[in-house]
Amino acid sequence: MLSTIAHCGKEALPGPLLTGALLSLSLMSPTTLQASEEEYDPWEGFNRKVFAFNDFMDRNLLKPVAQGYEFITPDPVDRAITNTFSNVNDTLVVLNDAAQFKFTQALSDTARFVINTTVGFFGVFDVATHIGLPKHDEDFGQTLGYWGVGSGPYLMLPFLGPSTLRDFGGSLVDYSTGMSYPYFTETTSEDVSLAALQIVDLRSDLLASENLISGDRYLFIRSAYLQNREYLVTDGASQEDFSDDFYDDFFQDDEF
Repeated sequence: MLSTIAHCGKEALPGPLLTGALLSLSLMSPTTLQASEEEYDPWEGFNRKVFAFNDFMDRNLLKPVAQGYEFITPDPVDRAITNTFSNVNDTLVVLNDAAQFKFTQALSDTARFVINTTVGFFGVFDVATHIGLPKHDEDFGQTLGYWGVGSGPYLMLPFLGPSTLRDFGGSLVDYSTGMSYPYFTETTSEDVSLAALQIVDLRSDLLASENLISGDRYLFIRSAYLQNREYLVTDGASQEDFSDDFYDDFFQDDEF
């Protein structure tokens, strides 16, 4: 199972279980997390059943493991692990920068990868952010959206969490490029170990975001995911719907 959801950073495949949804909603203000008539979910009956399964697995397996990981892992080590996976993902970010003709951003992200890989000791330290080279979030699902491909129906995937038809297809393309961390390992067991570590690390980072969910959990998470993906595809064109302060509370850190 874990080898299937090895996903070259959170961008290449939808976040496992509820992780992708929690990440989406943690980037948004509570006032935007409402169901919209424009949310295309023709498979809601099926999606709700998959959501219930994923939610059960998250509550009874992934979350307890993530809580244990958070308890035993010192903050500097946790931060180093997160930074390392983020650094590997920057190779895919650069590729999708170029595919969207964002050449200035591609140069910035290339410099970011080189600096963090060298000075930052293979990404353990996020030196680039502290010298003015911020992390960007690009994937092939966003690239398809940039070129006018519609998101298609909302889709809740077993184990993988929320997605759309476009984003799921895009994630498969990202994975097939050979630029994700499983391609840097030599055995399936190493792939599985790295995938498991990244999933648990990401889930532990999002434990504090769970109290943001209210009301119908399915509708809440669907809105969070779809609105965040729209925000990423349009590069913040609807920025009035999002709260920078809310983002800062969860993801800004002045330390390496």
